Amino acid sequence: MNTPPRLGALVEPDGVRFRVWAPAAERVDVVLGERSVPLDATGDGYHEAFVGGAAAGDRYRLALDGGDPFPDPASRFQPEGVHGPSEVVDPGAFAWTDDSWTPPGLESLVVYELHVGTFTAEGTFDGVRERLGALRELGVTAVELMPLADFPGERGWGYDGAALYAPAHAYGRPDDLRRLVDAAHAEGLAVLLDVVYNHLGPDGAYVAAFGPVFTPRHETPWGQAMNLDDDGSRGVRDLFLDNARHWLEEYHLDGFRLDATHALVDDSDPHFLAELSAFVDGLTPPRLLIAEDHRNDARLVTPRPAGYGLDAVWADDLHHQVRNVLAGDTEGYYADFAGTTTAEIAETLRRGWFYDGRPTRRTGERRGTSAEGVRREQCVVCVQNHDQVGNRPTGARLHHEVSAAAFRAATALLLVAPETPLLFMGQEWATSAPFPFFSDHNAELGPLVTAGRKREFADFPGFSGEVPDPQAEGTFRSAVLDWSERDAPGHAHTLALTRALLALRPALGDPAEATVEAAGDGALVLRRGGHVALVDLVGGAALGLPSGAHVVLSTESAAHAPDPAPPRREGGAVVFSRPGALVARV
Repeated sequence: MNTPPRLGALVEPDGVRFRVWAPAAERVDVVLGERSVPLDATGDGYHEAFVGGAAAGDRYRLALDGGDPFPDPASRFQPEGVHGPSEVVDPGAFAWTDDSWTPPGLESLVVYELHVGTFTAEGTFDGVRERLGALRELGVTAVELMPLADFPGERGWGYDGAALYAPAHAYGRPDDLRRLVDAAHAEGLAVLLDVVYNHLGPDGAYVAAFGPVFTPRHETPWGQAMNLDDDGSRGVRDLFLDNARHWLEEYHLDGFRLDATHALVDDSDPHFLAELSAFVDGLTPPRLLIAEDHRNDARLVTPRPAGYGLDAVWADDLHHQVRNVLAGDTEGYYADFAGTTTAEIAETLRRGWFYDGRPTRRTGERRGTSAEGVRREQCVVCVQNHDQVGNRPTGARLHHEVSAAAFRAATALLLVAPETPLLFMGQEWATSAPFPFFSDHNAELGPLVTAGRKREFADFPGFSGEVPDPQAEGTFRSAVLDWSERDAPGHAHTLALTRALLALRPALGDPAEATVEAAGDGALVLRRGGHVALVDLVGGAALGLPSGAHVVLSTESAAHAPDPAPPRREGGAVVFSRPGALVARV
């Protein structure tokens, strides 16, 4: 197996070894204050040197062929932002306490996605750490952090990352992130990181000056593709493999959510994703690799060598179907889900995704592959995530646009489904905070981002308001969660429901043994582990309940609804007067 060289400023006894990949440079110098030290070319485009007396805390830059010095593409920290000097960091100086940590398996995974900058008022790693107890009490088993690779400015989603190895300076120092992960493990929570290997941010990504990281051979929505199969691609692939090792080993992370894997265009063999999964499999302890990919492609989770060997994939079909049924969404990609029936939702829950090679409603083109052989827990499903909320003009969440009763029913459907559920921060208490797109770009790029966002929603169906300016600090502030809401009526009821559903989930048994059936217009019946769940997404359904069944949870109980409307019993049926769900033990 290929083992990539470690890059960056590597602390050793009595000094620091600097190693950089710069295949086109004849000379590379490390500049430490007034001192400049040449690196030696060691072959395959690498340059390195040991600098005695250098130490953690030193600031440095790298100069190519006598030009202006740049930040290190493998910098462990950028204390002054992506355009400033890099800082030498010693990861070995942190005292970990998680030696006995065992990460949860995929079958018990419940993912909680959060954005560090808006999860708390502090907007820091320490702010997240202080709320870990609340997440443990909620019942999730893994925290998924939106991208942390440092980005330009002080606020952003993180998908314009520029310093691929450096935790965003706006959130704290590297050891603050280590303390967060260590504390999460002490609480019994895994920590996953969203990483972006399919494109670089438009500002501050100095790695492009060091090597051929792009190729004109392929195009993506962000322009030229990352160079995974053209001349010089071995260095790019090794850069990403080393970056993965860096996050997983130096921060004890439990795995990745891999952004937009459909945009990792690679015609070589093995595909980069297969090489990545093989490389990560060689690390200990085991880690999870979860793809974000709209193709419904079973190869992603098929074992190597037939497939890429990833552990799971975001499967968005359920989200789109639920939004169509509850909110009537038909714009853009939702057109493929117009007129969704509960029979189709049942199909999705039985397999993991809906489009399995069948023609789409929008274009008639076939989409997806068969899900045969894909375990249902390998499909990560949601009714909210950062993309699906932020892709709306104002960042409105599902519970902002449908009735509270319908949202409770959708929550029950999500959390009793056999697939792996994902919650987006604040969803558990139906937060009032939206999650609009926000950024903090420079004076040249910022106005272009603002204009592009307005243009994107100029003809958005049913929307005639003002699109929040992504560059305005107020747009960012609007997304910050208000944790005091959790105790308010309605919010507290939703929180109690989410906790109850997650507490019940371990008793629901093997996902492979779950059955799902449509029960008329808007209703479904799920059977798992000696339990039956009746879910009515639209209201008015009369659903049979087995004789002797004991109701253990209802979304319309006084504990879970501020204005409860419990379904009534009529003979052997349960009749819902509005959207709702109940779970009974049989």
